[in-house]
Amino acid sequence: MTKAIKKQALGRGLSALLKDPENDIKSVDDKNADKVVGNIIELEISAIEINPFQPRSNFNEESLRELATSIKELGVIQPITVRKLEFNKYQLISGERRLRASTLVGLTHVPAYIRIANDNESLVMALVENIQRHDLDPIEIALSYQRLMDEIQLTQEQMSERVGKKRSTIANYLRLLKLDPIIQTGIRDGFISMGHGRAIINIEDLDVQTDIYQKIVSQNLSVRETEALVKNYHEGQQPKAEGKPKADASFVVRETQKNTFNDYFGSKVDIKVAGNGKGKITIPFNSEADFNRIIKLING
Repeated sequence: MTKAIKKQALGRGLSALLKDPENDIKSVDDKNADKVVGNIIELEISAIEINPFQPRSNFNEESLRELATSIKELGVIQPITVRKLEFNKYQLISGERRLRASTLVGLTHVPAYIRIANDNESLVMALVENIQRHDLDPIEIALSYQRLMDEIQLTQEQMSERVGKKRSTIANYLRLLKLDPIIQTGIRDGFISMGHGRAIINIEDLDVQTDIYQKIVSQNLSVRETEALVKNYHEGQQPKAEGKPKADASFVVRETQKNTFNDYFGSKVDIKVAGNGKGKITIPFNSEADFNRIIKLING
């Protein structure tokens, strides 16, 4: 008990230090910065703004109330993380559920770690921590991966190292963003699972995608049944003009097989088959670094 009280008092003392205009800490080189960075500090909730980079947009109300009850009884066990913007003003990096739940029970202060970082670092920290620690739905995770790739300019391989996930796992999430928006909403709302989405994505026609989605929901189809439905669709279709092999080709490379190559190499692989069964696989690359990445994949 004494140790807990001492820790809380230390947090309040550091909070007072941050409110002193003469000790306004803006970088790790400033005086007393070492007392702030890495320490738990009691911050006023009113001084914290929500992080615009926060990937989570849906919060389960029941789960939030349960967390609020826990915080009311036990306090905030895991501190939130914030980025210092200016004097006595902070931006949330991670812990929005804890902050919302604390507000619900009427708390005025929350324990927080303070980070001094630029916007890019803040974005990476927010997305990576949320992907790893919170129950984001598959579409939110996919959007988080896509944002890391677009705004921080990470390759799938680099993102794999950053978030500690296999590159193939990241590729599977990103492919969900190719689904019709109605189906993406269905995944977010829990009408179908990510497994259903991965089966549907093997169909390029968005109208056919939505037709199959409606069957899944209305008939309560399992993932295995959905995969069979997609397989039957492909078997009943002639190859599209853009993907149709030459009349003398000895066999047809299925779309699912092409996707396997695309996902593994992280780029659009071109596959051509001749009438004698011989063929050619072309793997494009964008730079020397991308070329070396592909070599690394091939060498295993």
